Amino acid sequence: MSIWTTAGRLRGIAFTGSAQQLALLARHRKGESDLVRREGMWFLHATVEVADVPITAPEGFLGVDLGIANIATLSDGIRHSGKALNAVRHRHRELRRRLQARATKSAKRLLKRRRRKEARFAADVNHRIAKQVVTEAERTGRGIALEDLQGIRDRVRLRKPQRVTLHSWSFHQLGAFIGYKAARAGVAVIHVDASYTSQQCSHCGHVDKKNRPDQETFSCTSCGFAEHADVNAARNIASRGAAGWAVSHAA
Repeated sequence: MSIWTTAGRLRGIAFTGSAQQLALLARHRKGESDLVRREGMWFLHATVEVADVPITAPEGFLGVDLGIANIATLSDGIRHSGKALNAVRHRHRELRRRLQARATKSAKRLLKRRRRKEARFAADVNHRIAKQVVTEAERTGRGIALEDLQGIRDRVRLRKPQRVTLHSWSFHQLGAFIGYKAARAGVAVIHVDASYTSQQCSHCGHVDKKNRPDQETFSCTSCGFAEHADVNAARNIASRGAAGWAVSHAA
C-alpha cells in the first residue's frame, strides 16, 4: 500500500490479513481504503465489491428461533446455548458497575476499553453462529426463516434479569450477519412474524398459553405432542417461512 503523510507519500508499505481476506481483496478490490489506529494498532479498512450470487430456489426452510437461554435454536434441533455467554455478560456488567462507581479517569479509560472488548466478543459469537446456520442451510439446499425482530424489546415480556440480557445482546446484528452470509452463498432468507410461535404446536397448530408449562418444555394440550420449547418455536418459524415464500413467489 501507499499512503500520504505529512512527510510526503510513502510507498511499498506491507500489510497482511487472513488467507481468506487476502484472497477476497485480490479478487474484488474496489475503491479507496482507510487506515485506522485503534488501541495502538493499525488496521487497513479496504473495500471490496462482490457480485450478487443468484438465490437458489429452496427445498424447505431452516427455522431459527432467537432467545435468552439459547441464543439461536434451529428447527433441526441444534441449540446454540447461551449459558456460558450469559456468564461472560454478567461479569462484564458487574465490572462496568464497579468502574462507573469509581468515576476516575483511569476507570473511564478502562470502561471504554471494556466496552470495545465486549462488542468484539458479541460480534465474534454472532459471526460463528451465523456461519454455522448458513452452512447448514446451504448443505441441505434450504432457505433460512428468521424472526422479524422489529419491536422485539417492546413485544417480549421478561423478568428483569432477562430484560437486561435482551437489551445487551445484538440479536439484530446476528440477523444481519446471517443475511449477508446467506446472500454470498445464494441461500434464500425470509423474515416471518414470530407472534405465538412459542405457544403454537408445530404438530397440530393448536395455540394455548398452557402449552408452555415451563421455560424449556412444550407440551400440546390438544394433541399431546411434546418437544423442547425453542425447537418447537423454530419449527413454527420454518413453516411460516415456507408459507411466506410460497405466497411471495406464487407468480
